[in-house]
Amino acid sequence: MKTPLSWLAAVVAALALAPAKPLAKAEKQPNIIFFLSDDHRWDRLGSAGHPFLKTPTLDRLAREGVRFSNMFVTTSICAASRATILTGLYERTHQFTFRTRPIDSRFSQASYPVLLRKAGYKTGFIGKFGVNVQQKDREAMFDSFQPIGRAPFFKKQPDGSLRHESELAGDRAIEFIDQHKGSGPFCLSVSFNAAHAEDSDKRPGIGHFPWPKAVDGLYEDVPIKAPRLSDPKIFESHPEFMKKSMNRIRFFWRWDTPEKYATNLRAYYRMITGIDGVIGRVAKHLEKAGVADNTIIIFSGDNGYYEGQRGFAGKWSHYEESLRVPLIIYDPRADKNRRGKVAKPMALNTDIAPTILGYAGVKLPGHYQGRSLRPIMIGEKPKDWRRDTFCEHLMENATIPKWEGVRSRRYVYARYFQQKPQYEYLHDLTEDPDQLKNLADDPEYAKVLKRMRKRCDELRDEYGGEYDPSLVAKYVAEQQRKRAEAQAKRKAAQQKKKQQK
Repeated sequence: MKTPLSWLAAVVAALALAPAKPLAKAEKQPNIIFFLSDDHRWDRLGSAGHPFLKTPTLDRLAREGVRFSNMFVTTSICAASRATILTGLYERTHQFTFRTRPIDSRFSQASYPVLLRKAGYKTGFIGKFGVNVQQKDREAMFDSFQPIGRAPFFKKQPDGSLRHESELAGDRAIEFIDQHKGSGPFCLSVSFNAAHAEDSDKRPGIGHFPWPKAVDGLYEDVPIKAPRLSDPKIFESHPEFMKKSMNRIRFFWRWDTPEKYATNLRAYYRMITGIDGVIGRVAKHLEKAGVADNTIIIFSGDNGYYEGQRGFAGKWSHYEESLRVPLIIYDPRADKNRRGKVAKPMALNTDIAPTILGYAGVKLPGHYQGRSLRPIMIGEKPKDWRRDTFCEHLMENATIPKWEGVRSRRYVYARYFQQKPQYEYLHDLTEDPDQLKNLADDPEYAKVLKRMRKRCDELRDEYGGEYDPSLVAKYVAEQQRKRAEAQAKRKAAQQKKKQQK
């Protein structure tokens, strides 16, 4: 990315962090547990109005806490989104996604777990880390780091039995709570691999979406209707580069026939209900451990999911199904009149780190690009709250078109800037909430298009400037050179061994 010197100077200056500022001594620092689901869109919760998906624990947390109905990720892919969650920065700034360099130490050392540790918190991580950081940075983040890989979902245990990744995450969360209860505040991040599909196993149902045994048979008797927006005309209305993208390629893996769609949807929903059960088990253990009254629970998703809608699979692109995710914040200390609220202001994954630090009473780094959601949690209505957000997808992949855009309260603008010619979208969410009409060429929206283009330029330049593919190309070339050198060394060693024999 081409980085304006003025922007870089501002970031460097902001990284001169003030010491972590704890809460006043009269206040007790809360424990915080942050649960993150994978490939989980905003309306896949019972509390968000789903007709049959069972999420009783998350629904209870929403009833007793606050559910944010307009929560968005700024990049809809796990690597970039999780880096944003850690650092409070847009992808355009932290510059991390698949096939890039590790997150810069300047940003890793200002991540929420590092700052919490400096403020006296015990920090833990369990599950899918999903980002690449230098070892010294990771060691600065967590007192306890227990990654759990996705493949396979069922892990063989010492006694020979198999246990699902989600259940293992719950087991280790309970162990962490028992280890640290009563010894000062803790912050535990539990990041599920579920409900992500097992991409290496193309068998429908249990192959794609291996669910925990506790939910065997669930939804088997539920009639599964065709996905919304499944009219073939909707898919055909897209430009060729989107019809040939990964969104379409993976559609044929999971959703292309009514039988596969029903089988995979039931399996995917079982995985979500399985996550809900694990969160319920951990929440119940907080009560048993005597720390429930002072433990804040936050739940969100790392990106959305198409589920076959529009003839698409996966996420990655600019539609609502891709960008919009759930967010629930439960604070057991909150006033009763603040329970069960649905907050409508726009929240972002950039806000997770500031919110966690805000609850802990830790001063936010000046370079953070998100904001704490605590004012909204206590019923305030900040006059200067955001009305739009920059969003983007910059991964180097021939089948995932890069794009950048702006999502406002009413309009969505996206430009797929590497297409020749550049391809633009403009949607009016008030008139067309399903985003079925592209208004970029509509003369009646010419002024809106011009305004959204300008706003996109402003935000892009604020967060890092135009995309520079040479940065990624250099890194990929460097990695290829290192792999070639390592392979040559192995072959030389093998040859030498043969000669010695």
